[in-house]
Amino acid sequence: MSSLPATTSRFPVRAFGGPTALLEYGGLRFLTDPTFDGPGDYGRPGRPLLTKTAPSATTPADLGRVDVVLLSHDEHPDNLDTSGRDLLADVPLTLTTPGGGERLGGQLGEKVRGLADWESIELDRPGGGTITVTGVPALHGPGSREEVEPVAGQVVGFVLTGEGLPTVYVSGDNASLDAVREIAGRFPTVDTALLFAGAPRFPVLFDNQLIVLDSAQAAEAAAILGARRVVPVHYDSWAHFTEGRDDLTAAFTAAGLDDRLDWGRHN
Repeated sequence: MSSLPATTSRFPVRAFGGPTALLEYGGLRFLTDPTFDGPGDYGRPGRPLLTKTAPSATTPADLGRVDVVLLSHDEHPDNLDTSGRDLLADVPLTLTTPGGGERLGGQLGEKVRGLADWESIELDRPGGGTITVTGVPALHGPGSREEVEPVAGQVVGFVLTGEGLPTVYVSGDNASLDAVREIAGRFPTVDTALLFAGAPRFPVLFDNQLIVLDSAQAAEAAAILGARRVVPVHYDSWAHFTEGRDDLTAAFTAAGLDDRLDWGRHN
């Protein structure tokens, strides 16, 4: 088996459990789907109950500076909880879905912006230059957008690029390999992919079909993207995940891609 290509740029990524990770990229600090509330039951009437089983590996106070939050969606407490919502007020910019931009805009104003598919924003880098963040397709369940979004809501993924910087893909709660193929067609040199996985299912949603990638699909997504490094997130700390770290390791090993896995450091 070949080793990880030497061209990979090992910028720091720290995974804190659930969907929350901190990327130090191009001089800016990006935080994905902030969730810091303690273990317990979460949800609201008419939605499946979500049970958090483990605390986050950090707290908002311990994160240090956060320049941008990449929020795949705001409607589910396992992607944005009460502590996460409080944090957004202290972050200069939150990027999310178009619908999320409208919902959060009343509180955050110009600090939040929704990105449609393939819509981009340029962010100034300390010392000069820019980082481009592009919203990319994601589907939180099986089927077409028209079938999925009325049930599970909008989700957006993100691609980060910049001159002299590696290309980074953040999948969000995406269950569609067709979306991954479309993204790979536009960004053929993905260096690092943060893949949301865990194979979550609910009997009351989509006949118990997957609403985010399972482990084998995550490995397939990595192959489609040609990703040199894969940081799995959102596969632990919640009871609705049906596959965890061991399943991901087995799937990537079976695909000959286990040398691409990076679990993110916590310190």
